[in-house]
Amino acid sequence: MRVNSETDYNKYCMKFTEFIFYMFLAAVFIMAVSYLFFRSLAFSIILVPLALFYPKIKKRSLVQKRKKELNLQFRDMLYALASNLSAGKSLEMSFADLPGDLKVIYPDSRADIIREAEIITGKIHMNIPVEIAFSDFAERSHLDNIKNFADVLRISKRMGGDMVEVIVNASNLINDKIETEQEIEMILARKKFEQKVLNIIPIVLIFLLSYSAPDYMEPVFTTMAGRVVMIIAVFLLAIAYFISGKIMNIKV
Repeated sequence: MRVNSETDYNKYCMKFTEFIFYMFLAAVFIMAVSYLFFRSLAFSIILVPLALFYPKIKKRSLVQKRKKELNLQFRDMLYALASNLSAGKSLEMSFADLPGDLKVIYPDSRADIIREAEIITGKIHMNIPVEIAFSDFAERSHLDNIKNFADVLRISKRMGGDMVEVIVNASNLINDKIETEQEIEMILARKKFEQKVLNIIPIVLIFLLSYSAPDYMEPVFTTMAGRVVMIIAVFLLAIAYFISGKIMNIKV
């Protein structure tokens, strides 16, 4: 059984205040957009319970954000580990020095990678093999880069040979992969911003037309055909939002 400090990075424990905050934001957004499109306060109120689903969606977003940060922090761990090994330290000693090395990079001791380095070091002090201690971290991280390095550690310990050279080379390869992922994220950042703008533009246009040309928009809000058109428009906007999000979700 894991101790409380060992985190499963595929899970996020949302506080009650966070849950209420995100639900409130979603409720306000749903009320505003539904009233803008349908001009019916009663219909807007009926749709408000949909806000209950947003905290769950936000939770997935927060999990992904935390895992991305952990992935970048892991790169710094690999740099520090490779440096210690190249200096002639043993694998166990190199891991034992990691918390101190990482605190120089991350002054905040609450950083996930520092806590994980301390957990691994604590297990090594309890005579748990370093590859088993690290494999537990890899399992909880649910990140391919960390799992791949855990496999390298396990195979290196089992096969013997020049373990230091193998681990340093593996660290360099994984570092290169993480840097490539970062470069792709930077390239996609502009496209993601454009995606968000394109998703918002229809709402802005409806708002501007509603208040600059109310007579022109009145049939859309008062006739059955107009309401049907609005329902179809909202449905298509939702589909466009989810499809564009899938397109931008590129994995290396």
